[in-house]
Amino acid sequence: MAKSAGGSRKLMWVMILLLTLSSSAAAVALFMVFDQRDASAEETSASVERRAPIFLSIEPFTVNVADDDYGTRLLYTGITLKLGDEESRELLEEYMPQVRSRLLTLFSGQQASALTSSEDKQRLAKDIIDELETPLETNQAPLAIEDVLFTEFIVQ
Repeated sequence: MAKSAGGSRKLMWVMILLLTLSSSAAAVALFMVFDQRDASAEETSASVERRAPIFLSIEPFTVNVADDDYGTRLLYTGITLKLGDEESRELLEEYMPQVRSRLLTLFSGQQASALTSSEDKQRLAKDIIDELETPLETNQAPLAIEDVLFTEFIVQ
């Protein structure tokens, strides 16, 4: 009987040892899986780096707008373009007289009453983008104009 009692103790210790080893292995495996997820999340956040916005300010315009019930009125507006790349900024700066001429023509064709609401200003911003997306030179790559920002806007 002494032999059987000693054998069962050894078996119990072997079982405890195997249970401890398997629990440790499972813990290490779980750690590796969760650590790998954290590393991939860090890589994703590291790959998305913040890019400085590119803005191009255009000198303010003062133009007569089309007559309405109050007679001839003035529009004074300053705009800044938010661009997607440096090439667009350089091209717009190079062709600034042509850009200003297009915008001056666009602004002078507006009705004063159609420039008062925020929806009207959003429509005008879309019209500005459409006007400037017309190529300034032959074989020009498309301009990356992301937004039109009104920095000054007075209708008098």
